[in-house]
Amino acid sequence: MTIEPDASSEKRSADLADVSTLPTAQIEPIWRPSAERIHAAGLTRFMAWLKRERGLDFDGYESLWEWSVTEIEDFWASIWTFGELRAATPYREVLHERVMPGAKWFDGATLNYADQMLWRAQQPAWRDRPAIIFQSETVARQETSWAALDSQAGSLVATLTRLGVQPGDRAVSYMPNIPQTMVALLACAGCGAVWSSCAPDMGAAGVLDRFRQISPRILFTVDGYRYGGRDFDRKQVVRELVAELPSLQAVIFVPYLDTAASVGASIEVPAKGGDAARSVAVIEWRDAIAKPQPFAARPMPFDHPLWIVYSSGTTGMPKPIVHGHGGTVIEYLKNWSLHVDLVEGDRFFWFTSTTWIMWNMTVSALIAGATVLLFDGNPAYPDLTTLWRFAERERASFFGLSPAFVQLNVKNGISPRTLVDLSSLKTVGSTGSPLTDDGYRWIYQNVHPDVLLASISGGTDPNTAFLGTCPIAPIYAGEMQARGLGSAVYAYDESGQAIYGEVGELVCAQPMPSMPLYFWGDTDGRRYFESYFEMYPGVWRHGDWLKLIRRPETVTGVIYGRSDSTINRHGIRMGTSELYRVVEAFDEVADALVIDLEYLGKASYMALFVVPQPPAHLDEALKRRLLDAIRTQLSSRHVPNDVFEIAAVPRTISGKKLEVPVKKILLGVPAEKACNKSAMANPESIDWFVNFAAQRTGLPTA
Repeated sequence: MTIEPDASSEKRSADLADVSTLPTAQIEPIWRPSAERIHAAGLTRFMAWLKRERGLDFDGYESLWEWSVTEIEDFWASIWTFGELRAATPYREVLHERVMPGAKWFDGATLNYADQMLWRAQQPAWRDRPAIIFQSETVARQETSWAALDSQAGSLVATLTRLGVQPGDRAVSYMPNIPQTMVALLACAGCGAVWSSCAPDMGAAGVLDRFRQISPRILFTVDGYRYGGRDFDRKQVVRELVAELPSLQAVIFVPYLDTAASVGASIEVPAKGGDAARSVAVIEWRDAIAKPQPFAARPMPFDHPLWIVYSSGTTGMPKPIVHGHGGTVIEYLKNWSLHVDLVEGDRFFWFTSTTWIMWNMTVSALIAGATVLLFDGNPAYPDLTTLWRFAERERASFFGLSPAFVQLNVKNGISPRTLVDLSSLKTVGSTGSPLTDDGYRWIYQNVHPDVLLASISGGTDPNTAFLGTCPIAPIYAGEMQARGLGSAVYAYDESGQAIYGEVGELVCAQPMPSMPLYFWGDTDGRRYFESYFEMYPGVWRHGDWLKLIRRPETVTGVIYGRSDSTINRHGIRMGTSELYRVVEAFDEVADALVIDLEYLGKASYMALFVVPQPPAHLDEALKRRLLDAIRTQLSSRHVPNDVFEIAAVPRTISGKKLEVPVKKILLGVPAEKACNKSAMANPESIDWFVNFAAQRTGLPTA
């Protein structure tokens, strides 16, 4: 049951009122779809099918959306049928009970994600068509046909089977955005293994924080990669991963940076801490796929684990989020076919890292029969035209970017449409952080005047976009077009009332098949519950500030940034606790606080505040060592913009760091509204941040 606004509810609290007064987008749309585009849209075909097959008639998107979040069982059953979902056995019921967490979807059904991606490869008309087109700084352009993709995945399934991999075993990847990584995911899914991935630009500490939790059996890895013209050898990191992951039984090695690279026939791990010495076999990629054979996926229960992705909260280790085969397939059938409007033969590109859920979604464009365009390297090397020239050469119909990339182009005066031919584009995607009004206008003025701008928000946790695109509706600058079908998304105030025209907490009030099955190792479900359902029991709280706006055609949405203290850099989230583990390991650091001030319309700014351990002080040498440690042990994407010395970290009486109140103060919220000093162990510590915010005029503000 959705909760609509209560006229008697009190106005939002002052700290949120400050951000809700930000100006909204202009009233007139910046773009309208043509009559031809509306007629050809998957949404139009879906509504016609519902009328013909189910007797349901909708006067527009909003009435369709309302039905999809009210009659949720009927809606998801219609996606199953309309999307021609491939299942080995049918389901007995769509949804056992409308509960979160714990919803049980499509009980009895068996299917496989990889089968849904690759079935076209065995159709004669598809075998020679390109499934993947790849370019990188490391190797020359490559094409992989549907037949070759099918054969390589089939060969790798046979290799994994010979290695004894069983359904439910974990296989992890330390590989970049290359075709071999796609093949590995499809093969693991095909035999029921559970996939998990980190990009090789992550250091050993960050990778181990993730992979240690899931006890993997197989590691896929490269020797290194090239980025911005520089070579990064990762063989020593690979040996460290093998040494610290005792569950590993085999490594499948791709010589990518150097085609002659090797780590030997095995990696020897000496005895350590009472553990016996061990030897981990290494299989070269060419040997792993040496015996071509057709791909045959093993049918799995609808809720069998497909992959584990990571989204960090503010405390503890990264959350190992488990998504299932069935929920992923049915959500991606809906999203790619209806919202993104992908069709067979489209050429789909999104610049992404294999650490990010957008990589999983990029692979999944195969579900629509699209050719996946992969790029590995620095998008600004040798200059900012690299990706645009890639899109021109490959005739991309979908081009996915980030607001940070847009800003790079703006600052450097790049106008892609004057430099390259982008006439093949139908859609431009944007996610990772909020895209501003000016960002919308830049795309229409400098990329293409008649594209669907698919600005979306959702991500790793729900395995989908909560808000996104609607090909049959107009676009208003700075606003995402609509709430996703089947996504009962609202902005809630603190009393749990839905609000419009004001900033509130982004929530989802009904279960969705793509939501996490559970967190790996969270045996009692407590961590899963606390991550999403503690604030509003039975309702998913996502952790973003959202304003919903009633437009004539749809309810649009604007995301204003994180409502918690999670770090979000270029779409990849990391918990502050991960950074503290690195920083506070320094003997010279007694305590630390990190604040990410990503905010709509402002440049991302992340500050690290450290309390030195006497007699140490924060000098330039220590600052460099701290930043280098974060870069090498965690991720180059999460290096703070600056480091500052403070006397004390503000804490509650119970000892919790006051990350969110400090973030509010640095965004301009008065201290008396941001925190309760009487509940603090060291209330005087807040004064430093009040003064800092006043002096640092370049900081983002609310």
